[in-house]
Amino acid sequence: MILTYSRKLAYPSVCVCLLAVFLVSAFNANAQERPRLVKQVSSQPINQPNSTQPAPNKVKSLSSSAPINAPAAAPKNVTANGNRTENTPLVKKTGDSSPLMSATRAAASRTVYGNSASNLIMDGISERLGIPYRYGSEGPNRYDCSGFVWSVFADAGINFDRTSARSIWQMSLPVEGDERFVFGTLVFFNRLGHMGIVADENGFYHASSSKGVTYSPFAGYWEKRIVGFRRLIIAPAEPTAPAADDESVTRK
Repeated sequence: MILTYSRKLAYPSVCVCLLAVFLVSAFNANAQERPRLVKQVSSQPINQPNSTQPAPNKVKSLSSSAPINAPAAAPKNVTANGNRTENTPLVKKTGDSSPLMSATRAAASRTVYGNSASNLIMDGISERLGIPYRYGSEGPNRYDCSGFVWSVFADAGINFDRTSARSIWQMSLPVEGDERFVFGTLVFFNRLGHMGIVADENGFYHASSSKGVTYSPFAGYWEKRIVGFRRLIIAPAEPTAPAADDESVTRK
């Protein structure tokens, strides 16, 4: 009877154990089938702004092919108040500086060659102004210093041999005082290597190696290089009035 009672007590215990084992097994199986909720960590940097935030403005690159400290080019002409002005020459351009108008016929009348010849000399000079220089040339498209003098006097009817400045010096007479600056007087420079025709006390005409036939003032460069002043020995005679009995004169 005791054995029977023990069996009755053991049977419920076994059932309880089996039920417990079943419940544990069912719980474990359910736990394995449940999906794991693992929070994924973003690969973006920690400090990267959220995509919903507006993107910051890009910084303009400072790199440039020009030097950073190079100053900006200033306008060519700027007034005191900073306004730009038109480009204007520093020196006002004027006409020819030669005294052709101031000492032309008046100076030409003061000459031993006579008024007619002096006017022809002035005309010859005026026609040749600006013609280029070339050594050994006597015109009409190029002149050297002695070739210019020779051609001008030849056109005026005053003839002499075409030769060098030194030779013309030897065949002419010296002049002194105010006579040196009478129009048509010859002036010599640079150890008789250069010559020209006196205009007046201020300057002379000559064939310049850099400017061609031109007028130059004595003051400055040339006055330090003057050798002397001369005048040609042969001078043309003034035209004379026809005689009263000349058949070419129309008798009234």
